[in-house]
Amino acid sequence: MNFLEFAVWGAYLTCMGNYLGSAGLGTAIAWFYAIQGIVSIFMPTLMGIIGDKYIQPQRLLGLCHLFAGLFMGGLWWMGQRAGFGNEIADKGLFIAVYTLSVAFYMPTLALSNTTAFTILKKSGYDTVKDFPPIRVFGTVGFIITMWIVNCATLDNGHFFFTLGQSAYKFQYTHWQFLVSGLLSIVLFLYCFSLPECKLEKSAGRSFVEALGLNAFKLFKRKKMALFFVFSMLLGMSLQVTNSYAGPFITSFKGSADAVIAGSFAANNATMLTSLSQVSEALCILLIPFFLRRFGIRGVMLMSMFAWVFRFGFFGAGSPTMPGVLLFILSCIVYGVAFDFFNVSGGIFVDAECDPSVKASAQGLFMLMTNGLGATIGTLSAGAVINHFCTWQGGYLLGNWQACWFIFSAFALVVGVGFALAYRDKRRV
Repeated sequence: MNFLEFAVWGAYLTCMGNYLGSAGLGTAIAWFYAIQGIVSIFMPTLMGIIGDKYIQPQRLLGLCHLFAGLFMGGLWWMGQRAGFGNEIADKGLFIAVYTLSVAFYMPTLALSNTTAFTILKKSGYDTVKDFPPIRVFGTVGFIITMWIVNCATLDNGHFFFTLGQSAYKFQYTHWQFLVSGLLSIVLFLYCFSLPECKLEKSAGRSFVEALGLNAFKLFKRKKMALFFVFSMLLGMSLQVTNSYAGPFITSFKGSADAVIAGSFAANNATMLTSLSQVSEALCILLIPFFLRRFGIRGVMLMSMFAWVFRFGFFGAGSPTMPGVLLFILSCIVYGVAFDFFNVSGGIFVDAECDPSVKASAQGLFMLMTNGLGATIGTLSAGAVINHFCTWQGGYLLGNWQACWFIFSAFALVVGVGFALAYRDKRRV
């Protein structure tokens, strides 16, 4: 389940920006990633309520993937009709179909957590200890589909894999959406083979409890309120490199220097950034130790300061030696930046809330991070990048270094603020 859950996302998340540039939607990249955040403001919470009260989470997970996959297939069809290298004719419809696809996909991130935690506990497992080694298969799935779309090429009816230069690689075309859509359909079918996750029955529920809105009562606890507020602030960093790392690294293909333009990094941006997911896979396995040793405060601080280096290394690096080593270091610290927050946060929320609102609480965590945080962060990052960079000859060129250093400074401020405000040092 975890393998397919993230394989669906990995097919397009980090390389979609390259295709949008050629489809005439380059200036709207930030909005495409912000849409993921906008729908995360309400869809995970809504589906969490349904998963708590009306439909078993594993079944709801499958149904969401069915619709997400069908709409993703619609994006591929629209790109196919436009033809390679041509602008999408009906950009409004393209954005609408994309919005519907991610509206059904984003809740599955929380639903897959709820399903996994419920099945593990039902089988007598410890979620803090046993979930991370299972969750790592999600990262493996993400990596594999990144490699596929990076190398898969369809040129004049001939399909092949290559690491060399080619404008027909899936990472630059609409075919990445078909890969994602097909995997979603596979997961839809697989979800109905998962063990059942029985709904929590409770008598005499209030209207608020019936809607699942009692998860918001967690804000009454200072520790949880601070956790959710800083989750939102940290969430502002989550989609920045997913949105722009691909266009940034690919932009070096527009360099007048033939060595830089022909470098491996510039022509395989998706594969290079997949090192981030390799690091993520390794860091997931460290989470049980770090949570028990340092608690959620220590783990989140590590994540926040890892974002400082994630952005900073991109700003200081280049696609050729020795600068490419800084790109690689940026990818290595991503594992700490992402996992020590997202995965540990999910485990922390599960441990802190009542069983009757676990799905709703996971949805609330998603709302604050991938919803409010990612939306504000992605749109802000887009405004910064559109100020310093412009599309020229199919590449997003400009003062990228200033952009990355601005993002790094923001992460530093958030990290210092959290260190001063959040004092609970208890272990999970």
